[in-house]
Amino acid sequence: MIPHKAPSVLRLGPARLTAGLDHTRRLDLPAHRTLHGQPVAQDVGTLIAQVNEVDMRGRGGAAFPFGRKLRAVADAAGAKESVVLVNGAEGEPASSKDAMLLVRTPHQVLDGAILAAEALNAREVVVATVAGELAEASISAAVAERRAANVAGAKESHLRIRVVGLQERFISGEGGALVRAVNGEEAVPPGRKRRASTSGVNGLPTLLSNTETYAQLALLAELGPQKYADVGTSREPGTVLLSVSGGAATNAVVEAPTGTMLADVLDLCDAEPGDGVLIGGYHGAFLSPETAVSAVISREGMKKAGGELGAGIVVPLGANTCPLGEAARVTAYLAAQSSGQCGPCRLGLPDIARQMLALTDGSGSQDAIRRAVRAVERRGACFHPDGTARFVLSALEAFEADIALHRDYGSCGRPVRGVLPLPEQEDEPEYRLEVDWTRCQGHGLCAHLLPEFVTLDDYGFPSFNTVPGWMAKEARRAVDMCPALALRLAEATMVKTG
Repeated sequence: MIPHKAPSVLRLGPARLTAGLDHTRRLDLPAHRTLHGQPVAQDVGTLIAQVNEVDMRGRGGAAFPFGRKLRAVADAAGAKESVVLVNGAEGEPASSKDAMLLVRTPHQVLDGAILAAEALNAREVVVATVAGELAEASISAAVAERRAANVAGAKESHLRIRVVGLQERFISGEGGALVRAVNGEEAVPPGRKRRASTSGVNGLPTLLSNTETYAQLALLAELGPQKYADVGTSREPGTVLLSVSGGAATNAVVEAPTGTMLADVLDLCDAEPGDGVLIGGYHGAFLSPETAVSAVISREGMKKAGGELGAGIVVPLGANTCPLGEAARVTAYLAAQSSGQCGPCRLGLPDIARQMLALTDGSGSQDAIRRAVRAVERRGACFHPDGTARFVLSALEAFEADIALHRDYGSCGRPVRGVLPLPEQEDEPEYRLEVDWTRCQGHGLCAHLLPEFVTLDDYGFPSFNTVPGWMAKEARRAVDMCPALALRLAEATMVKTG
């Protein structure tokens, strides 16, 4: 596995969100004020007008118009209280931009959140981030700096700012799951769509957006719409933050104006597309090498290329890893990250992961995977099944030549190097199925339930392959359903994954 180091901060074009970071590890409050000044409070109408003038969109992936969110919360709250919620709980393993902002320039994020809170007459600002990480310590220190300095005037001095540390999971950044977690409930999507703008934190109308969005809001208030739009495209002005990792020689958060060529970003990070470039993260899509070199960094540009800009995730694969094995590895991770609330997630995603694993040794088929994908699409309690389906179908299309090699020869000859980043997990167990031969009667049910890990001989008796940790639940089901009570599940070797 390739180690994934803390990202550098690079840029193409002017320094905006990354201003000052060439000279200091972290901008404390005095340094931040020297660089960006003191924001001026605005009423909600003025703030919405500025946001709409530059068509500011959320930077967490969905690109929802931020002005519409502001208006929805203002209308729902009326004269009542509301809450501003900063989504800094990046569950996406390939994204590092929000953590970078919280660690290195936390006051930029707080300025934007406080501007929104003052405009909405909100009762508090809540910053949700991953518990125990450097980002939580940095944003907590930033809140303490503001309290000690008391530099923000009467409104900020009585505005409560709360930092909430959450367990890191892929679905932890989903809006409904985030609100539930902040409210002290289990951090899973609520099933039924609930709009945070009407009922979010503590049941109050809640403005929910991600870390970069609030940092961009502070920048817009500082520069004004006209100067803000001096860079970027006319339809999508400003800069974006991109998380570049994977096969890049330099893992980095890159600030670039919209309209920048993706090829220039890859060159900056000394990255070759190799077998393709993943855009938009693990609910995103792969671009072919030919498409990647001509793609433009913008929502419109990425859509034309067949991808989505999403949260600005760029992961070039390079040429030294097995692309199909990389995709299967991530699919297994996504299956394990399900909240398990609905059939498409609980049953469908492990089935897709099994089919992808079978494809890597040449025993599976693309048609079987597509059938498994159709069984989960548009049927989940949240977007996780659909996003996973998008990732898998994209991999089937992008890696067709590699799939043919696996089908014909059982392998493409390249190892799986772990280029696609996954969280470090300590001592994840593997399992083995063991059989009591005095009981086994050759029913073959275990092979039906776990076809990738159990094979039957000519007499119907089983032999077993090692079962990965993410399949332990299904393996236990096979043990429980054995008619002769002949099976048991034992822990095998301890492995490191990530």
